[in-house]
Amino acid sequence: MALKERAVARGKPAGYGQEILRRRRRLTASLVPFEGRTVLDFGCGNGAQTLELSGAQRRLIAVDIDLDDLSILRAAAGPSDAIFPVLYDGSDLPLRDGSVDAAVCYEVLEHVPNEALALAEIRRVLKPGGDFLLTVPNKWWIFETHGAALPLLPWNRVPFFSWLPGPFHRRFAYARIYRKKDIVRLLTRNGFSVHAVLYVRAPMDALGNSWLRDVLRAGPFSRDSTRCPWMATAILLHCRKEGER
Repeated sequence: MALKERAVARGKPAGYGQEILRRRRRLTASLVPFEGRTVLDFGCGNGAQTLELSGAQRRLIAVDIDLDDLSILRAAAGPSDAIFPVLYDGSDLPLRDGSVDAAVCYEVLEHVPNEALALAEIRRVLKPGGDFLLTVPNKWWIFETHGAALPLLPWNRVPFFSWLPGPFHRRFAYARIYRKKDIVRLLTRNGFSVHAVLYVRAPMDALGNSWLRDVLRAGPFSRDSTRCPWMATAILLHCRKEGER
């Protein structure tokens, strides 16, 4: 059954302490200042990225559909007047129109049932001219980062599976995957202007051999971004809600 005809697999949040959290934070900070702003973390999961983004001069509204994940975030954040975990029904964000200055959405869009609906809700709650930063899986990374239900193959992260034509990928993949032009087109169609696109260099968090991981992080995978799509697990985009500030 094709991906578009069945439920898209739930995402697995990045674990606390992983390099990808710091990599996203540094790239985000290089594009948009969050100090003194109200920021929506759409699909925050366990809140590992939320806490990585947190700071004394920003207010983070962390929404997710999983109550257990939100409980993990509450426990990790402790008493806080800057982080607000909010349960989301997967359809309508429980926020007023134009109530946030910026929004982030890291590795979430590929899992939502309806991309257009999710983007419309994010756009609705953003102020005119508000910043929107998101990452999505990069088709040209050599491994399928979310795995696939491949027949006769117990290991679901077969190299170069993501490079196969779209119809074949959608038939077996657990989540969507994007080319740069695909995600730019999707965002533009849904009322966002795209101001920057970066390829996020693979953080090597999934590599089990710690010695090899350290060598790769110190060498070809040391920088946060890359111009080579085949070295990147994700695409990061900085967009704005159309309209003047």
